[in-house]
Amino acid sequence: MLRTGIVAVVVGAALAVVGVAVVVSPWWWTAAVPLAVLGAIGVWDLIQRRHSVLRNYPVIGHARFLLERIRPELQQYFVERNFDGRPFDRDIRSIVYERAKGTAAEEPFGTERDVYQAGYEYLVPSMAPHPVPEHPPRVRIGGPDCTRPYDMALLNVSAMSFGSLSANAVLALNRGAAAGGFAHDTGEGGLSEYHLRPGGDLVWEIGTGYFGCRTGDGAFDAGEFAEKASGESVKCVSLKLSQGAKPGIGGVLPGAKVNAEIAKVRDVPQGRTVISPPYHSVFSTPRELVRFIARMRELSGGKPAGFKLCVGSRRQFLAVCKAMIEEGTAPDFIIVDGAEGGTGAAPLEFADHIGTPLTEGLMTVHNALVGAGLRDRIRIGASGKIATGADLVKRLAQGADYGNAARAMMFAVGCIQAQRCHTNTCPVGVTTQDPRRARALDVGDKAERVRRLQEATVGSALQIMASMGVTDPTQLRPHMLRRRVDPQTVRSYDDLYEWLSPGQLLVEPPADWAADWKAADPDHFTV
Repeated sequence: MLRTGIVAVVVGAALAVVGVAVVVSPWWWTAAVPLAVLGAIGVWDLIQRRHSVLRNYPVIGHARFLLERIRPELQQYFVERNFDGRPFDRDIRSIVYERAKGTAAEEPFGTERDVYQAGYEYLVPSMAPHPVPEHPPRVRIGGPDCTRPYDMALLNVSAMSFGSLSANAVLALNRGAAAGGFAHDTGEGGLSEYHLRPGGDLVWEIGTGYFGCRTGDGAFDAGEFAEKASGESVKCVSLKLSQGAKPGIGGVLPGAKVNAEIAKVRDVPQGRTVISPPYHSVFSTPRELVRFIARMRELSGGKPAGFKLCVGSRRQFLAVCKAMIEEGTAPDFIIVDGAEGGTGAAPLEFADHIGTPLTEGLMTVHNALVGAGLRDRIRIGASGKIATGADLVKRLAQGADYGNAARAMMFAVGCIQAQRCHTNTCPVGVTTQDPRRARALDVGDKAERVRRLQEATVGSALQIMASMGVTDPTQLRPHMLRRRVDPQTVRSYDDLYEWLSPGQLLVEPPADWAADWKAADPDHFTV
């Protein structure tokens, strides 16, 4: 009360000064108004107790908060070099923008990267390159239990939910996918009209909240799932176990963001905070997980069913492999999400320190399936900072069959990496539910950019493979990817990592895998 009274006295005095100035002279009016405002701010800074900087440096201390607020922009536009920005450097953003716009993406005068720095990777060209194929190959998704297989493109739109993205962003992504003939993962936020209206192929992802197919108490609704999964646009169904940027935790959608439209899509009450638990209620063991994937395939009418995860314990994944063998059924696909993957919001500790990066996670899943004799029936998708043709080829050489991209597709629809995704104040209308901001995103223009980006990126990947003497992605091998481990030493992925042979775990597991394979239990998620 005392503080409020002091402020009122100061403001009253300032207004009195302004009034006197107006009466005395217009020139005094010009000077008195800003002085009075600054004086009021200074007094408030002195008496407030929240910021010590302002109490010691009234008025001028606000400059510190202003500079702190615009620091990311200053860093991105004026400080960082072309190749060392994070999460995506300027070179990568530029090539994505240029390909999305259909402009030239060539660079003069050679690379700016230090090719002798430890960690530098490169693909091996051939002395006998091949012509680039006229038509991109596709990947058949669907094992022996699948009656309605789907031919997946080499690069697709990764999981991003309506709610996290604006309606216009989802429309642009799906319209681009429809025009380019590639798939669009819905994310776990439900199957909205913006996913369905343009007619693009969909991978319907179900998370722990079972949004769009949940009962009133948050359990899985098999009837609603079967009804929606039978739709013509839904080509595959996927169960999300974990996400790269925040594995092992759920999510919270504040009630203020749960408008009538989002509530309808997610099957939740309007205006009430929605919590996605960190765990699934439909399974608690590897065996139950495998059975549930089979049930999803059955409920969808025989469409490909799979799951997505950020790899953690190798032993746990091997337990899932054992469950597949014993149950006699397996998912049609597995999407490996790397720890470097993106998200609208996540605790910094999880984004920085939890989960396996895509390279190791992808090779773990690939080798486990090969060693268990399951690789020929399960396709692997890779998700995590795939933005260029080289990124895609590297992942294919490491064991993936196809790739998914999220943030690169966001760049195509206008994202400028402002990193305001969680604030509802996205400056370009991509990650916001503010109608005024979302209106800035022109669906027709951005959909064409999405189509062009996917086409150009796959075209670049095919061109790279042709230069390597490869005519099909299945011909890529680990020895074709090299890494500099120190200034004097370069080794291939074939030498750096252990690669299992088909069925090796079933006969004689190698020493490095033996303990995990023995301890893996199809009835328990033992770490």
